[in-house]
Amino acid sequence: MSNAFIPDFKAPAQRTGKALWVVFEANRILIRMEAGVPQLFCSHHPNDHALEVSQEHYLGTYQEQHCFAAELAPDQNLPDAHAMLGLRDFLGHVNETMAGICGRAYQILEWERNHQFCGKCGQPTQLRDNERARTCVPCKRTSYPPVAPAIMILIHDGRKLLLAKKFGWGNTRYSALAGFVEPGETLETTVIRETREEVGVEIKNIRYFGSQPWPFPNNLMVAFTAEYAGGVVTPDGVEIEEAAFFDVDELPNLPPGISISRRMINQVAEELRKLPRP
Repeated sequence: MSNAFIPDFKAPAQRTGKALWVVFEANRILIRMEAGVPQLFCSHHPNDHALEVSQEHYLGTYQEQHCFAAELAPDQNLPDAHAMLGLRDFLGHVNETMAGICGRAYQILEWERNHQFCGKCGQPTQLRDNERARTCVPCKRTSYPPVAPAIMILIHDGRKLLLAKKFGWGNTRYSALAGFVEPGETLETTVIRETREEVGVEIKNIRYFGSQPWPFPNNLMVAFTAEYAGGVVTPDGVEIEEAAFFDVDELPNLPPGISISRRMINQVAEELRKLPRP
């Protein structure tokens, strides 16, 4: 996330001007259309537009403008020229920094909703005033907004990329392999294990590519590339429906551009196109 966004958890005691509000109803975000482009709700407070919210949280400042997350109470009438748009769809219209802000908002609201009671003793929890956390007063157990690390691995062999189609993705979309980090694993160990489990091949020269917060629901995607080192591509039949090597000039249907998988595929494919054809 760029320096244009400065995260914080405690709203200022006084502020002037309108704030950016990332307002959710389930997984849909409140937007207004300007010249055909969806924009975030902007107001001093949603109450000014007769909108009732069930929870709200301060996020920080974006280009010196205060930002809040909020969840709509049930059965609200939206202001004129406003609508609800799916979060995935909205992320396709904004830059990386704004996508991170919206993802942060969604994850904080989800955490607040699901951690009202202590997971150890069942007593109500309370928000802390010195950090973004909820604490159980009787047993002192503290919970924070969870982040689940997951890896993504793009394997290449000469001018070819190993891409896979997961069950439930429809009939055409292929992407890099991915999986969750298990307890006791390093990211590199997870990369090797997931590759063996999902497609049955060995890899070498694992290299870090980049990372992306992915709020569906609370993942941090950590992406790597690697070279093919042997084995027959064999989809596991559980998570992976089909997998194969594709020439960089004959790639199948790929994920949307908002995902790090698409950015990684595009960048690696461009580099591999410089290699001579066999």
